[in-house]
Amino acid sequence: MHPQASTHIATEIHSTQLTRPKKGNSSHPPTEENHQKDLTKRKEVQLCEARCACVSKIGGAWRHGGSDVSPSSKHHRTGSHLRVSTTSYDDEVSITFSGKLSSFSGNLGNAHGSNRMKGLFKHKPRPPGEIVRQTRDLIALSENENQETDMKHSKRLGICPEICRNIRELKSILYGNSEAEPVAEACLSLTQEFFREDTLRPLIKSLPKLDLEARKDATQIVANLQKQQVGSRLVASEYLESNLDVIDTLVEGIGRDHHLALHYTGMLKECVRHQVVAKYILESKNLERFFDYVQLPYFDVATDASKIFRELLTRHKSTVSEYLAKNYEWFFAEYNTRLLEKGSYFTKRQASKLLGDVLMDRSNSGVMVRYVSSLDHLRIMMNLLREPTKNIQLEAFHIFKLFVANERKPEDIVAILVANRNKILRLFADLKPEKEDEGFEADKLLVVGEIASLSLKLSE
Repeated sequence: MHPQASTHIATEIHSTQLTRPKKGNSSHPPTEENHQKDLTKRKEVQLCEARCACVSKIGGAWRHGGSDVSPSSKHHRTGSHLRVSTTSYDDEVSITFSGKLSSFSGNLGNAHGSNRMKGLFKHKPRPPGEIVRQTRDLIALSENENQETDMKHSKRLGICPEICRNIRELKSILYGNSEAEPVAEACLSLTQEFFREDTLRPLIKSLPKLDLEARKDATQIVANLQKQQVGSRLVASEYLESNLDVIDTLVEGIGRDHHLALHYTGMLKECVRHQVVAKYILESKNLERFFDYVQLPYFDVATDASKIFRELLTRHKSTVSEYLAKNYEWFFAEYNTRLLEKGSYFTKRQASKLLGDVLMDRSNSGVMVRYVSSLDHLRIMMNLLREPTKNIQLEAFHIFKLFVANERKPEDIVAILVANRNKILRLFADLKPEKEDEGFEADKLLVVGEIASLSLKLSE
């Protein structure tokens, strides 16, 4: 021990008083039992003395009782009284000690000492790659919980809580936190390790075992990684191209468990940004599932499914155009029957808006001409114009105007338009959006004029 510490800080035990049992008039001599009690009391006294005299040195400053104390000759003497009781006997052990404990109580709340301690024991961040590897190993270990012994072992080790902590840390690396922005080098390291080994598949598989916050974090991690580049490469796209069964898992999961459906849709919304993924869904049976998913009774899930459905049919134009040309009959038969004719208000509105966007895209001009040349499709649009809700009427109008504007209208189309001319004109007279829209009014004027001219041409 430092010599100054023994002079200024060391605790001295001035007096030790043991309260012994009162002596009565009993003439019985001391017994072995009483002797053992005395030994026990003395041991407790020695233990208290050792605790009181505990002095340690940290960072050049002597610490006493958890407080930084600098060597100084200016100390004041303090005293304290420690009471120790036991259940085996009613005696008290009283210890009175005094020592040169300079500023002992004051330093307990010393902010500088506290900050030094915080800096000393500050958690050192782990490398992102190490966190990914550990998370992958923990998930693999948790998958063995099918057996009862493994499950008990997993709970004892706290595997799932540790997975959740790691996932939270990975999210913090990718998104940053309140104290720091994300670091590009750390994001790069995380992305490389994540896709170097198969981490996405087990992470998705582990979702049911995670708590709600960890599920949200995992969803955000997967979504973020779809945009991360290594050099000029989107490694997520390359990974998914070789592991398309992961997309099957996400799509099937939406309809299997509505508690997890939002997490699956949250991941899938970003995955379909990759053309290889969109093409795969369009050309597989997965697309058919979305005709059901957009009508699920869970509004938030149905809304997400509608966004994915829209992304599939609008984002990758060359892929969509090729798909619709090859699957025209099946796709529009399903679309009209399941979404436009039998759907709910929400479904009809979303479906009619999406159909209008698809048909008016220049890359789908051939599909549009084919669609507006069908009498069955015209009847569907005219029925939507009769819907009691104005929002559906407005969306249907934008498709209906394509039938009227078609320069090569089939004769059966012309006949239907002329036969219903008065009804259509009366309907359009009251049809207008809530907010003034000059474009809509111009389109309506052209449609009305074209229908009126069709009747004049027939009378001639």
